[in-house]
Parts: sequence; structure tokens; C-alpha cells
Amino acid sequence: MPPVQAPPDLVAAARRAAERGAEHLMGLQEPDGHWWGELESNATITAEHLFLLSALGIATDEDRRAVAAELLETQRPDGSWAVWFDGPPDLSTTLEAYYALRLAGVPADAAPMRRARDVVLALGGGNRVRFFTRLWLAVLGQYPWDALPTVPPEMVLLPPRAPFSIYRFACWARGTFVPLMVVLSRHPTYPQPVGIAELFPEPPGSLPGPPPRAPGWFTAFSERAMPALKAYNRRPVAGLRRLAERRIRDWIVARQEADGSWGGIQPPWVYSVIALHTLGLPLDHPVIRRALRGFDTFALRRGGRLRMQSCLSPVWDTALAGIGLVDGGVDPAHPAVQRARDWLIGREVSRRGDWWYVPRRGEAGGWSFEFANEWYPDVDDTAEVVLALLRAGCSPDHGAIRRAVRWMLAMQSTGGGWGAFDVDNDHRVMCQLPVCDFGEVIDPPTEDVTAHTLEALAACGLGPGHPAVRRGVAYLRRTQRPDGSWWGRWGVNHVYGTGAVIPALVACGEDPRAPYLRRAVDWLARHQNPDGGWGERVESYRDPAWVGRGPSTASQTAWALMGLLAAAPDHPAVAGGVEHLVRTQLPDGSWDEDAFTGTGFPGDFMIKYHYYRLYFPLTALGRYAA
Repeated sequence: MPPVQAPPDLVAAARRAAERGAEHLMGLQEPDGHWWGELESNATITAEHLFLLSALGIATDEDRRAVAAELLETQRPDGSWAVWFDGPPDLSTTLEAYYALRLAGVPADAAPMRRARDVVLALGGGNRVRFFTRLWLAVLGQYPWDALPTVPPEMVLLPPRAPFSIYRFACWARGTFVPLMVVLSRHPTYPQPVGIAELFPEPPGSLPGPPPRAPGWFTAFSERAMPALKAYNRRPVAGLRRLAERRIRDWIVARQEADGSWGGIQPPWVYSVIALHTLGLPLDHPVIRRALRGFDTFALRRGGRLRMQSCLSPVWDTALAGIGLVDGGVDPAHPAVQRARDWLIGREVSRRGDWWYVPRRGEAGGWSFEFANEWYPDVDDTAEVVLALLRAGCSPDHGAIRRAVRWMLAMQSTGGGWGAFDVDNDHRVMCQLPVCDFGEVIDPPTEDVTAHTLEALAACGLGPGHPAVRRGVAYLRRTQRPDGSWWGRWGVNHVYGTGAVIPALVACGEDPRAPYLRRAVDWLARHQNPDGGWGERVESYRDPAWVGRGPSTASQTAWALMGLLAAAPDHPAVAGGVEHLVRTQLPDGSWDEDAFTGTGFPGDFMIKYHYYRLYFPLTALGRYAA
């Protein structure tokens, strides 16, 4: 359908909306210069926090009341919990929320529990939940360890470049599976006084769980080899096992961050605590004390409720807010922009982290996502911070920017693209392990990260003739979909990918009139909603019928506009998109957005960045008004 007609004074209206949006955003800046919006995920993060505290015997009545209040408030009328707003009922999420409520003291015959139990049973019952849910049930004494696979701790002794080395996992999976080697071999069990037998139509462990997301030859091999691995685990080579467990303990301890976390994300954090405690570290050990204290930063306590965040995003939020302010018309010399610049410069990563072990090239530089994450800087954050610093008046010759450029160049993968955290982390056989029925465990190059990197490199003066730029552009041309779009790994989905790639290619000197870029522009225009905006549902990751389709959202409309403005600023679709943002802006200068438009694991773990609805529309409106 054609977009709505724009009023004649649309540029002035966009400028006024950008001014209101900038004022609102600056009002949310912290005194030291950073922005930090909530990173909302799903009920499992809150439920598993109570699981950990219950296992360690340190859950308080206040913890239980606050978790129960949060879970009951977020339960949907049908009794379920979902992975994203307006998503389908999710079996594992609902079971974990149910059991957390039982541990919190909610009786099984309460109406919310009866509704949740009906959902779990209708979706197949407790034996059908994913591996990580079954693992938590085993830790809490509700599921037999023999029904779970074993991952031998000796795997940690493999050299970095070896097949099935821990460095063949993506960093988030690596940080999780290293402690899991201990958990899956030692079987730490903390029986709870409350069980959930009512959620198992069959005896727990009597049915196989879901297969790996990407089964293959190694899946079948693993299944055949598992009895032998379990037999070895019962009688390992004592000296080798001691060496492996000592290596794991030292590896985990060395990678604890200043805030007590591991990698700044929840899964490595909770399993590292359990593994270290299993290996003999008492709860009053400094490492575990620091880990348990650190959860306070991730906990959102409001109105008697406790919601845990899976991660914190201050560097990402600050970089994108800084770009939004300057693109939205704020003077780069404004104190808010300069405070953000100084805060970001102070967050530069100076440690040689895990990223170095496979390519064995590059020196420290760049930025990570969180307040504290020295081991795992990422290319995506680094690219956006570089763009934010340049917007704030820094020269490309600034030391931090020079180091970031050198690091990003060292992180380019063989095929010309960039992954988020690692180089050539694309060994898909890792996805065939029996524990890989959820999420992603590798970090291959993706279109969106490559686009952001190329945009930053171009802004730093690396021209179309630079070898890294040439290879990156070739990668993006090669990964364009037949319909003209690009897939989005870290945002939903083709609207995100296409909106990121078009500006990057134009910045690298590609002709906006080139047929392949015109196909991308036409794809965006075809997927504009009748209200002038753009939206794409999370279901597009699994169902092609939803690609580019969904109710309009502020962030996705902004992404589409950023792509169109780079290659076809006079396209009729632009006016409709701008008018949509102007019309839907709230009186305080913000926008509403319920949808989860951020991606952790496509379709499995989705994220609502609470500030996406603020700085992306500001960026798009500012670029249009300029």
C-alpha cells in the first residue's frame, strides 16, 4: 500500500520532534555521562536467580516474595510465560517460572499455578523442556543426572585451534560450557523441599529432550559415544581429571570481572558460581562473595518486585545515544555529548582477551557492551563507539580510535565479514553437541556487524580501495537475500539488517543507484505499513511469511528510514516514515514500544532494549531534517 501523505512542513515537524526527542534523552543521562536503559528479556532469568539462591541456601523471604510478585505480574492470562512480548507460550520458560513460584511459597493449587500447569502439560510436560531447564531441575534434585549428557572436563586441555577446543565456542557459550564441564561431571545436587512431579506425565528423564538445533553427523556420533563417556566419567584417569579441574578453576577465576560477573552475562555467571562451589570454594571465598554481590547491579527492584536482567548495555546505549543527539541536531560541543565522549573513552578495553587465542593477531583495543567486561570486547560496540566519538569531535587520529581501528581490522574473518566477538568462529559442528538445543554456540560473521564495522572504518578514512573494506563490501554483496534484503543477527530482523547495510555500503563508496542497492531500497518500500511505519515480528526468524511484516514500531521504523535516507532520500516512502514518527511521538518527546526488537539468540532469546525507542527515532528524524 502507498504510504500516508506527508504534510508540506514535514521537515520543520521532524526538526521539532528531534528537538523534543533530544531533550528527553538528555534528561535520562547519568551525571558521569553514560546512558543505561533496561535490558528486558524473559522470566527464566528471574526464575534462575531464585534457583541459584535456593541451591546455595541463601534465598531470603524477601527474595522469594519479590520474585513471586514479578512472575505473577508477568504471567499471561492463559497461564503461560513467553520469550518475547506477544510471543507464543514457551514450555521451558513457563516451567521455570512455575517452579520458581513453588520455591517462593506459592501453593500448587493456586489459580495462577493451575493455569501454568495446564500450559506445561499441554506443551508436552517436563520431559520436553530444553537442556538448560533440565539441568537446573537436576541441580535442584528434580531430574535424574543420568538422563543428561556428560561433557568431560578434559576437553579444556585441548589446544585453542583443536577441533572442539573451548575456543571454538562463541564467547558466551565458552564462558558457560567451561563451568558446565564440572557441573555435568560432578553432578552437584541441592534437593529442595518442594517438587514439581505434577508437571511430568511420565517419570522424569524417561523421554529424550529436544535434539540439537542443528543436528548432524556428530550428533549421532555423540549419542553412540555417550555411554562410554559416562562410564569414563565414573572412573576417570585421576591425574588427568585433577589437572583438568584445576585448569577449569583457574580459567574461571581469572575471567571474573570487576563487578563480580563473568562476561557480563547471566549464564556464565550462575554456572561459574556453581562450578567453583562444587570444586570446593566456600560461599565466603572472595570470588564467590564478589559474584553474589554483583547480582545487585543486575536486579531491578520496583514496587516489591524483583526482575533480573540478563546483561547490562551502558556502552551500547551511550554510543547510540551520542550518535542520536548529534545526528538529531545537538551541537557536538554540548556538555551532554562531551560527557558521553569522556565516559566512553574511559571504558576502552586494554586487556588481551579470549578473542586473541585463535587468530593470534591484533593488540588490545575497542569496547565491550557492559560496565565491566575486559575479556570480551565486541566489534559491534567498538564500531558504534568509534562513530560516537567522531560525532563528538574526536579526530580519527585519537589514540583510542586508532587502536580500535587496528583491532577491528585484526578481527576480520577469512570470508571478509565480521563476527561480534571472535574471528572465524564458524565451526558448525559445535552446534551438533547434545547440549545445544537452545540458542547459538558459535559466532560467525554477520551482515549487521559487518555493516557497522565498515561504516566506522569508512568514517575513519579507510577508502573503498582498502583491502579490508573491499573484502567487507564483497561479503555484504554476497550475503544479500534474493528479495533484496539482508538478515539481522542482533536486531529483528531483515528491517534491522537492511537498514544497517545500506548506509554502510554507501559510506564505503558504493553507488546508491546500483541495481543491488535499488533492490534493497525497493524491499524496504514494499514492506512499509499503511500507517507509514515499519515493523517485523520475531517469528520472521523461523517463518519466512513474517519476513518484513509486523506492527509498526518506533525502532524498526527508524532503521528502515536510516537505510532509505542513505540511498534514496527522496523516495516517497521516506515522508511516510517520518510522518509516522512525528505523529506517534509522545508529549514528553519519547515513543512507546512494547515489541522486543533486539536479539540475543534468534527466536530463542529476545531482548527489549528500553532505549531503542528513543535514540533510533531521534537519529532518523535528525538525518531527515538535516
